[in-house]
Amino acid sequence: MKSSWKTILLWTLPALLIAFFVWQGAFATGSVDTTAKNAASARMTYGRFLTYLDAGKIDRVDLFDGGRTAIVEIADTDSLGQGGMQRARVDLPGSAPELVTKIRAKNIDLDVHPSRNNGAVWGLLGNLIFPIFLIAGLFFLFRRSSNVPGGPGQAMNFGKSRARFQMEAKTGVMFDDVAGIEEAKEELQEVVTFLKKPERFTAVGARIPKGVLLVGPPGTGKTLLAKAIAGEAGVPFFSISGSEFVEMFVGVGASRVRDLFKKAKENAPCIIFIDEIDAVGRQRGAGIGGGNDEREQTLNQLLTEMDGFEGNTGIIIIAATNRPDVLDSALLRPGRFDRQVSVDAPDIKGRLEILSVHARDKKLSDTVSLKAIARRTPGFTGADLANLLNEAAILTARRRKEAITMLEIDDAVDRVVAGMEGTPLVDSKSKRLIAYHEVGHAIVGTLLKDHDPVQKVTLIPRGQARGLTWFTPADDQSLISRSQIMARMAGALGGRAAEYVVFGDSEVTTGAGSDLQQVTNMARQMVTRFGMSDLGPLSLEGQSSEVFLGRDLMTRSEYSDEIASRIDAQVRELIQHAYEEAIRLMRENRAVVDRLVDLLVDKETIDGEEFRQIVAEYTVVPEKERFVPQL
Repeated sequence: MKSSWKTILLWTLPALLIAFFVWQGAFATGSVDTTAKNAASARMTYGRFLTYLDAGKIDRVDLFDGGRTAIVEIADTDSLGQGGMQRARVDLPGSAPELVTKIRAKNIDLDVHPSRNNGAVWGLLGNLIFPIFLIAGLFFLFRRSSNVPGGPGQAMNFGKSRARFQMEAKTGVMFDDVAGIEEAKEELQEVVTFLKKPERFTAVGARIPKGVLLVGPPGTGKTLLAKAIAGEAGVPFFSISGSEFVEMFVGVGASRVRDLFKKAKENAPCIIFIDEIDAVGRQRGAGIGGGNDEREQTLNQLLTEMDGFEGNTGIIIIAATNRPDVLDSALLRPGRFDRQVSVDAPDIKGRLEILSVHARDKKLSDTVSLKAIARRTPGFTGADLANLLNEAAILTARRRKEAITMLEIDDAVDRVVAGMEGTPLVDSKSKRLIAYHEVGHAIVGTLLKDHDPVQKVTLIPRGQARGLTWFTPADDQSLISRSQIMARMAGALGGRAAEYVVFGDSEVTTGAGSDLQQVTNMARQMVTRFGMSDLGPLSLEGQSSEVFLGRDLMTRSEYSDEIASRIDAQVRELIQHAYEEAIRLMRENRAVVDRLVDLLVDKETIDGEEFRQIVAEYTVVPEKERFVPQL
């Protein structure tokens, strides 16, 4: 704030001084003449002036404006009839040389006041003042903007690297702050050890990897790992995003790559971290009609800098992406990215460790079990778990509690997965129909041996769902059997089966729309990807249905129309079998279904343990593995 006031004063004072001197000069040049001319307010005609001149009544004549104006003093003022006026102004003709002779012949005091031509000089100076101030102001703004990163003053520096540089990367993140991805930490710990104690590796002939590519879904902690490496290594650290290389100007991306590696060589050994490298490292030549030439030039320069004729000794490149399938093969080869470290979603043990890290600054109640939270959150990434505990803390503050309890944790899980809680349903036909639908899901899942156990059934709306049935897997299942998939399909169709059995075919609603999409997708994958149908062990579709133009468009797996029709028939047969199984279970257990619906309409939420106890009173619940694993 002080510097801005100094700047204003620095530019305002000279301007005021210049204006003051201009005004003073103009006033000084014209002050004498203006006083003399304005002293006579009366005007006299030229004819009367000559009459008074011939009569000898003129005492003094002052000539102004080059002889065009005269100020005369009258000896006999009463003759003017002006009431004592002594001076008058006369406009003289342009050419009257005999007038001066006549005035001198009468011995009249004559004085000539020459006109001063300083107006042109000051007019010129006045015209120059505005351009001078404009140029000075632009120069001042240019200097100010040159200090702002990315400002207009840096227009000539757009080819320079925009990487953020830290001589000692004090990121505040260490390996102890990264949990749940122990394998990835072990891989990267070697990189840190090599930077700190390279002799341990060079003694046996080992060399440091040039590049490490972190691959994994969003939110698994790739960027956090890079921060931990920087914090542990204590070496210069450059961080930049892949999108910052490519601009609209041709050649800028390649120039920035060269500048980045030039700075890195000057500070070696060091680490370069490129986040979202798929923005610049996409496969070359991909796309109909050719690719982006500017992006490809940037990628070519990156390939050359990483492993070209010049070695980059002491420079370790760490990159992160969640789309390794679109990266150029030349970028992934050994010598550039020697290692690909998978950073996957954590298992139950990893989730427990992550929750322990994020719970350090949270005030938890003694009733909160991090093991139970980890058990209930399969598939959650580190970012999801951090968000879960934060949402629980927000709910605790909103409810004016002193510590987070399991109630807030459960509500936070529901909110993260399904959305915000809506207005409870009023007791009506619609509420009862939704209750039958949700109980249908839960009863089929409970009675099928290979289905995941029910966690809770609720009629409290969340997001777009009017009711929800939660299932908790017994453990983290990386492999799923055919019987488990069929059980999940039947459980997903349990709501539709309940509507059909209780209300009839004409009263079936649109509530099972998302269930049908889920079931159809599972059945199609069983046929086309997993070989779990009468077609045999065939894989007819890839893992991703997205088309990568220029590569996948012409090389996609093709099959005949006959196979396509058989696939459709197999999908329909699998779905129909699951639907009939759900209808059978609903009809055989109609009594317990009605009791559970009455209880659900009254309480709006039934937890899994209470649900299974009620079902066990009417039927024999199949033995299942308890979903409480020993950690």
